[in-house]
Amino acid sequence: MILALEYHRSPARYLAAARLPGRLRPAAVPSLAPLRLTNRPAPNTPGPGWVRLRTVLSGICGSDLAMAAGKVSPYLGPLTSMPFVPGHEVLAELMDDVRMDDGTDLRAGTRVVIDPVLPCRTRGTGPCPPCASGHENRCDHVNAGRISAGLQTGFCADTGGGWSERLVAHRSQLHRVPDGLPSERAVLAEPLACAVRSVRRIDVPRGTSIVVVGAGTVGLLTVLALRELTPAGPITVIARHPGQRRRAVALGATETIAPQAALRGLRRITGGSLVRPELGPGYLLGGADIVVECTGGEGLDTALRLVRAGGTVLLSGMPGKPADLTPAWYRELNIVGSYASRGADDFAAALDLASHDALAGFVDSVYPLTRWRDALSHALSAGRSGSVKIAFDPRNGDGHAQNGDAGEPAALTGPSRRTASTSDTASTGDTDHLDREGADG
Repeated sequence: MILALEYHRSPARYLAAARLPGRLRPAAVPSLAPLRLTNRPAPNTPGPGWVRLRTVLSGICGSDLAMAAGKVSPYLGPLTSMPFVPGHEVLAELMDDVRMDDGTDLRAGTRVVIDPVLPCRTRGTGPCPPCASGHENRCDHVNAGRISAGLQTGFCADTGGGWSERLVAHRSQLHRVPDGLPSERAVLAEPLACAVRSVRRIDVPRGTSIVVVGAGTVGLLTVLALRELTPAGPITVIARHPGQRRRAVALGATETIAPQAALRGLRRITGGSLVRPELGPGYLLGGADIVVECTGGEGLDTALRLVRAGGTVLLSGMPGKPADLTPAWYRELNIVGSYASRGADDFAAALDLASHDALAGFVDSVYPLTRWRDALSHALSAGRSGSVKIAFDPRNGDGHAQNGDAGEPAALTGPSRRTASTSDTASTGDTDHLDREGADG
């Protein structure tokens, strides 16, 4: 049996969490979300090419928080299977030797990060047309094959997830971590790969003006990818908190603006004109060439109002709220989605970027599974508390859970690394949509 944090079907809890006012979410969501700490059997390897993994660190992503808070679109419901163990940002150690598709051998004990997407290769099906064309992140078979439905590890009942002591993965999902890369940097590989995928989804000519809406993990890593992998010109980041602004500049942002000053600031930077309708928020005539939406909340509406006519809005965060699409029609905008990553090339670039000096301290708080409520509260208020990425270390804890939705072990162990206390985090209810991360994946 292994210790795991399990997400289970409970419409009442899901709806209760969804109805919470934003200011109450950091304190109340961990108690209302359909999550339980439990002992469960370790997942079995479902077929050839699958291996067992021991989790070292697993990040808490904005999509995980949206799920816990009842903010995920019902569109994704058929693409998951319950009960599942969350956690798709995973650094783990191999428990088995494995021969990779390129003929190299990885020995048990090797540190790996996983590409959480579960395409045809992992399921023994297909290949479907997207997988055959090399776009496995667009797989049409995510609810078929030898494992149950799950768009990613961390949303599939059969694979387990990073919020547990063990999980399983297919060899095609594994990427070896360089020996010199610290674990707190390596666990950023998956969200970094998503950022790499985002900037490779669009054409960024030299000197292009870019606005990044949101400065959580997704927004900050997107700034790094834009600056390191493209010839982008000025990058302006809309960020609520001083710590986010400092990190954005360190990662390559030219300028940062508070949300309430976004329209005026972008008018000054781009030379556009500000228009204010009789009802609703204002918008720019003119604006940035590209706006990247990284909040997974109301940032899409903001992005549509800041981009120039004929410009591009890139959706990097998982959309969480409807937006007025009139600008897309009237201004002939290009709206581009970016989901997860596209395999080995993106992960290779991500592991290279993970060594960037400006990422020092990104993972500043690591919790044992036994303190999962504290961890989620901290993550839900990360922007205001000055944190960026919160992670679990399932190896740290007493290893015994009580059954039931609210089951906590009788004895709680301390955090494995720097950890904010509950009083530091649970009472700092940040409600601004720009502080929430996207679907880091």
